[in-house]
Amino acid sequence: MQFGICHLSIVPLRSEASDKSELVSQVLYGEHFKVLEQRKNWSKIRLAFDRYEGWIDNKQFLLISEEQYKNLEQQELELSGDLVEFVTKDDTQELLTIPLGSSISGNAILDFSYDGQIMGGIRPKDKIIETAYMYMNSPYMWGGKTPFGIDCSGFTQMVYKLNGYKLFRDASQQAKQGEALSFIEESEAGDLAFFDNDEGNIVHVGIMMSDNYIIHAHGKVRIDRIDHSGIFNVDTKKHSHKLRVIKKVI
Repeated sequence: MQFGICHLSIVPLRSEASDKSELVSQVLYGEHFKVLEQRKNWSKIRLAFDRYEGWIDNKQFLLISEEQYKNLEQQELELSGDLVEFVTKDDTQELLTIPLGSSISGNAILDFSYDGQIMGGIRPKDKIIETAYMYMNSPYMWGGKTPFGIDCSGFTQMVYKLNGYKLFRDASQQAKQGEALSFIEESEAGDLAFFDNDEGNIVHVGIMMSDNYIIHAHGKVRIDRIDHSGIFNVDTKKHSHKLRVIKKVI
């Protein structure tokens, strides 16, 4: 078994070993992982944080030792708390821009220094919406995890991650976490709302706010109304998503 760490800002994680393959997620600076299979140009990896799997270009990560991987697993996760910041390579003073939610825990391995805001540990539930606002107007991008492009479950996962909580990567996986609520009235700001399609598959997720509002990624990270039917788009004046369940994870 081999192990790796991402030493670049935002690296695509693809469904197959090809640049033309579907973007299923992204690997942010400092994220570490297991290398499950290595080919000439691509490697299949499993991220340590959420065990999500995909293919990454061999030129876009560094191999690390098993001991370094285990040390990272034992450290408390420290994440960059600014929309955009930079790390400085200690020996050459080169700069590398990093997005919100990048991991600073592996800077000693990567030989970089960071002086920006750090978010770590478990924060109170009332910080969830405050963090969600940092992604406002981020464009929707399938597989995205940053303010420069993010999908619905990437948004919820990163907001929770920045507050010290673990969510799985995809909406259908996240829907299996937490405790189901019977009514919208039982929910509180920071709970997760899930939405299904005509076949009954979970296809969307957002974060509940107070007073029957929801913040979610749909076209962009936006705030809409929510009722017992689902999300009511404040621009189109139509329902855009059908409510399936609200879950209390925290």
